[in-house]
Amino acid sequence: MPHPHIALPCLLATLLFLLAGCGVDARHSIQCEKLLGTLEPAHVQIEDLAWTTPDDPPNSIRGEYRLPGDAARHWIRCQFRGARFQEGRFDLIGVATDRQGTLSPMQMQFLYLALRLDPPDRAISAPTRRAALDQIDRQYFLQQIVNMAALACVYALLAVGFTLVFGIIGRINFAFGEMAMLGAYVTVLLTALLGLAGTAGQALVLPVVLLLAMLITGLYGWYTEKLVFRPLRARQGSVSGITHAPLIATIGLSIFLQEAVRLIQGTRDRWLQPVFPERYLLADSGGFAVYVTLRQIVVVALTAGLLGGLILLMRRSRFGRSYRACSDDPKMAALLGVDTDRIIALTFAIGAAYAAAAGLILALYYGGVNFHMGFLIGFKALTAAIIGGIGSVPGALLGGLIIALVETFWAAYLTLAYKEVAIFALLALTLAFRPSGLLGRKDGRGD
Repeated sequence: MPHPHIALPCLLATLLFLLAGCGVDARHSIQCEKLLGTLEPAHVQIEDLAWTTPDDPPNSIRGEYRLPGDAARHWIRCQFRGARFQEGRFDLIGVATDRQGTLSPMQMQFLYLALRLDPPDRAISAPTRRAALDQIDRQYFLQQIVNMAALACVYALLAVGFTLVFGIIGRINFAFGEMAMLGAYVTVLLTALLGLAGTAGQALVLPVVLLLAMLITGLYGWYTEKLVFRPLRARQGSVSGITHAPLIATIGLSIFLQEAVRLIQGTRDRWLQPVFPERYLLADSGGFAVYVTLRQIVVVALTAGLLGGLILLMRRSRFGRSYRACSDDPKMAALLGVDTDRIIALTFAIGAAYAAAAGLILALYYGGVNFHMGFLIGFKALTAAIIGGIGSVPGALLGGLIIALVETFWAAYLTLAYKEVAIFALLALTLAFRPSGLLGRKDGRGD
């Protein structure tokens, strides 16, 4: 007969062994709970998480939970290769959710990579798994290229405004970011007045909104040149230190426009109803699908038309010839009969109109506008103009593309918090090693 001091521990161990076969395996629930951090949005707190063991599929657990502010309960189901004390009981072989359904094999491979798990099916060779992940990486890269296009359009249009004004007066107009904000507000107000109904209605209304936004903002640019910059140019050289007055005036104009919109429209964001929401599938590997929206196509086509028209205007028109003459030698151009004041005013108006087009794209693409949205966007566009070569229209386009690439891919692959730091570090490097920019000229402003 066994000793009672030995029999009692043996009995307790037997009971614990039997009880271990009941309920949810703690290791299973911990591993499945980790998936919620990948499948649900970041920093969302999971509430009222409860686990059960359904009969179908075998060796699976089901967790029901709620999200903050959502009355509906959601669920996740994880299936493992084996049950308790069976071989492979920690191998995750299937995942399903109430919103995504059963994850595909390619999506499971992506989960294994995100959670740093080895694939449980050893029949999937390492080269096959690597090829699948490489395909996902290529699709993800392609999606970032698509996403970058609209941002590049905004920066290119704004950088063109900066470079046109600098090319003719040799000064930077810091108010272009606020002019883009003005164009975005005009877009939201006009679309609310004219109304947008379906794709056909949007296609008819959008050109009208674009023309009116460019006209209103262009008139603002014309009159700021006439009322503010022209008197300063007339005095330039007669008073010591007055050469920096136009630069200071642009800062004042940007603050004036920002505060005027804040007082008139208020501080809350204004939202535009979704425009051209249709999307089209470009590629699908089974684990990551690449889409392009009709909105993105419209934005790129619109920008291409505007920039193509500007290039033709600068190369083939009388205004373009007069602009180049004023840019190279305004005094000689005036002696030869060019109305320099009129050309400069038209340049301000065209730059402001292109800033309005950039604001329209911002309103259409992101949907929301506010009175302070132009500040950071304006400085990024100025960075694009400087990197490309301020004073050069092709350089402005190249700079806008570079800044959009850096911003998009930094946010996609690196820490989002340092995105602006990377952009302005690129500006510092450009000023240090190539002050004239990539396509700028050292001996003049030019176009």
